[in-house]
Amino acid sequence: MTVASLVAIEDLPQLLARDARLLGVDVGSKTIGLALSDVTRTVATPYDTVRRTKFTADVTPIQDAIATHDVGALVIGLPLNLDGSEGPRAQSTRAFARNLAAHVAVPIAFWDERLSTAAVERHLIEADASRKRRAEVIDRMAAAYILQGALDRLKRLAEET
Repeated sequence: MTVASLVAIEDLPQLLARDARLLGVDVGSKTIGLALSDVTRTVATPYDTVRRTKFTADVTPIQDAIATHDVGALVIGLPLNLDGSEGPRAQSTRAFARNLAAHVAVPIAFWDERLSTAAVERHLIEADASRKRRAEVIDRMAAAYILQGALDRLKRLAEET
C-alpha cells in the first residue's frame, strides 16, 4: 500500500480524480465522526460514528469508506485553540493523521475546526433534539460541518481561477 501524503487543502483539486469524494474526519478521544461529500464535492453529509478502541480497529471503517465510496482524499478537522495556536488536542490529531497516513493511500488535508462541535450542538438544541439524540449524531454532524467548510473553500478557490 502506498503511504498517504499530508497536503494543503488548496492542493487537493490537482490531486483528485473528477468524481472522487472527500471523507471528512472529526477525531475525538472517544469517537471519530465521518462525513462524505457528493461526487461533485458540493455537499457534505454525515456518514458514520466510530467508537474508538485500538488504532487498527479505528482505521478499518475509514479504509472501508475510502474503498466503498471512491474517496479521493481525507479532510481531518484540526482542533486549534481560539487564538490559532495548537494545544494537546491538535497535537493528538496530527499524530492520528501521521499514523493514519501509513494505512491509507489517499491524500490527507487538515481543516481548522474551531468551534465546529459547539456550532453543531447549538443547531441540534435549536432543533429540539434530545440529549440522547445529540450524543448519537454530534460527531458525524461535526465531521460534516468540517467537511462542508473545506468544500466551500475549494469552491471559492475554483471561482477565483
